[in-house]
Amino acid sequence: MHVPDGFINAPVSAVTGVVAAGAIAVSLRGARRELDERTAPLAGLVAAFIFAVQMLNFPVAAGTSGHLLGGALAAILVGPFTGVLCVSVVLLMQGILFADGGLTALGVNITDMAIVTTVVSYAVFRGLVKVLPRKRRSITVASFVAALLSVPAAALAFTFLYAIGGTTPVAISKVATAMIGVHVLIGVGEAAITALTVGAVIAVRPDLVYGARGLQQRLKLRVNGELVDTPAPVAPVAARSSHRKLWITGLGASLVLAGFVSFYASANPDGLEKVAKDKGIDAKVEKHATEDSPLAGYGVKDVSDARVSGGLAGVIGVGVTVVAGTGVFWAVRRRRTSDSSPTSVPEGV
Repeated sequence: MHVPDGFINAPVSAVTGVVAAGAIAVSLRGARRELDERTAPLAGLVAAFIFAVQMLNFPVAAGTSGHLLGGALAAILVGPFTGVLCVSVVLLMQGILFADGGLTALGVNITDMAIVTTVVSYAVFRGLVKVLPRKRRSITVASFVAALLSVPAAALAFTFLYAIGGTTPVAISKVATAMIGVHVLIGVGEAAITALTVGAVIAVRPDLVYGARGLQQRLKLRVNGELVDTPAPVAPVAARSSHRKLWITGLGASLVLAGFVSFYASANPDGLEKVAKDKGIDAKVEKHATEDSPLAGYGVKDVSDARVSGGLAGVIGVGVTVVAGTGVFWAVRRRRTSDSSPTSVPEGV
């Protein structure tokens, strides 16, 4: 789904750039309400995990593969505003370091892969959670359905952008049919990965899953004839320790996936690449501005062994993404703390 330079014309790319910048600005403010001292490091880890899993292309049809988009996973784990930021950090790292997704098309990719997937998936997720039983299994089921629908929604969004800004004269009905058809299949893989990951985190630390907040209702006490919520309990030392274990386990899994398992990923073109080639919408694709990067193509330049080259590139990508993501989210968290700190009261008031 990474759109290269040249697929969408300059005016539409510029408009989506403005949309993406506005959405990121709104998300930075919204993320202040979602992040706390426990979830800020988790958000950086989620970004790194999405980067790692996106390297694992899985076959979906003859000659076609797919990979995780990650909007649903991020939104459910750390919140929709933070989710937009997570996927945007991943796309920025991929575009600059790995020449994956055009730089002039960065606004298109953020709009399509970060904004659309997050908004659609979280809206579906919240709607399902309201009608399903208040159980952990319901969160997993809702995650599956939300992720499943988010991928064809992104394909539909790309089709719309191509309809108004495509650089080659291709029948839009053919593009829509091909894009939505293959991405429904990719959505099944997205749904499975999302549900398994959300379910695994809920099993050990449900309190860290944003979408599961409020799953367990607080006990109420009767005070002076009225029912009031009991105070929120302070997290015990064991819970804090398991938080660190979760972070270390998640980072280790991301490194293994990107550094080792990615070597066995499908080499077939992904859904957009396949459709672009079959329908001719890649006729005016442009050279990537960073295609000479030492990490372009998810390999380390001058390392001849493909396994070692790809593994090193994956490990570097995970490391850079977790550092960049954690830095962004800690900065957002600190801004929230400073905004909520009490101001001095003037004398005489």
